[in-house]
Amino acid sequence: MNAVREASEADADAIAAIYAPYVDTPISFEAVAPGAVQFRRRMALVQAEYPWLLACEGERVLGYAYASKHRMRPAYRWSVEVSAYVAADAHRRGIGRRLYTTLFELLRLQGFAMAYAGITLPNPASVGLHEALGFRAVGVYPNVGFKRGVWHDVGWWHLQLGELGQTPPLPLPMAQLRADSAAKALLGVSP
Repeated sequence: MNAVREASEADADAIAAIYAPYVDTPISFEAVAPGAVQFRRRMALVQAEYPWLLACEGERVLGYAYASKHRMRPAYRWSVEVSAYVAADAHRRGIGRRLYTTLFELLRLQGFAMAYAGITLPNPASVGLHEALGFRAVGVYPNVGFKRGVWHDVGWWHLQLGELGQTPPLPLPMAQLRADSAAKALLGVSP
């Protein structure tokens, strides 16, 4: 794998192709695989505030990871939800770990305190990745999703990203962080 970089609208087809096989499993609770147009919309909703990253090998996109709003109310603004997906033929190469490591560093630079991940159970590979990166289980929503004739539990994991101060500054939007030299270094962008 050559690089982790920010995703752009031009990457929507590759992202849709990586995600589509997951829709045929309980890992995703979507019924129909979203196409490139839907992914462009999703990215547009997220990228001003949060990172959306790709792992690439040359021109080929091998996986992606992103953060998004955890909940709507203002008290949650220091927390994010995170997700990562890797192409079916690129598993067990450290791609998810590399994407998440870069994502978490960017989120720390932004000033976020907590990251949360929801995982359809059972999914030992995803649980193993999250726990290897320091996530701890915090609970299970039993039978929260029905797909393919079966009820599925979703487990929730959390990772503390930063200090929990008495008066934390508001997290920086990703649009503002892009000018930061440390963020540029993480993303391989020339200063």
